[in-house]
Amino acid sequence: MNGKRKICLISSHGGHLRELLAATENVREKKYIVTHRAIHAEEILAGVKHYFILDPHLSFFKFAVNFFQSLKHILREKPDVIVSTGAGIVIPSILLGKYLLKSKLIFIESAANVVNPSRTGRFLYSRADLFLIQWPEMARYYPRAVYCGLV
Repeated sequence: MNGKRKICLISSHGGHLRELLAATENVREKKYIVTHRAIHAEEILAGVKHYFILDPHLSFFKFAVNFFQSLKHILREKPDVIVSTGAGIVIPSILLGKYLLKSKLIFIESAANVVNPSRTGRFLYSRADLFLIQWPEMARYYPRAVYCGLV
């Protein structure tokens, strides 16, 4: 990449966010981070361009709010690439970026998923331009995924 592309890094907070930041710490392109608000996320992201979106957690109303928050950051930032480690909070942003802007999607299945795939991973597997797994055992669920080891 030539440094002119913009990358959206999106995940839920906690372990997903820490994995995402570790996996992309050497990325030098313009980037911004999207997650949901939590005290530790605010501390980690201090001084970094970021957006907070609502965690829909199976609520139709919260999902609608997340959708409009996602639409706002996607249209404002226009990312060329979206990188995610999940979880469900990411779905609206990823679908809007992928199908509205034609953003490329890189999905990293969480290291916490050693034996069974995540719901988010199963949903995004066929939509990802690059799907990375951190455990070789996950290849049985994701045969075209790239094994990258632990990030």
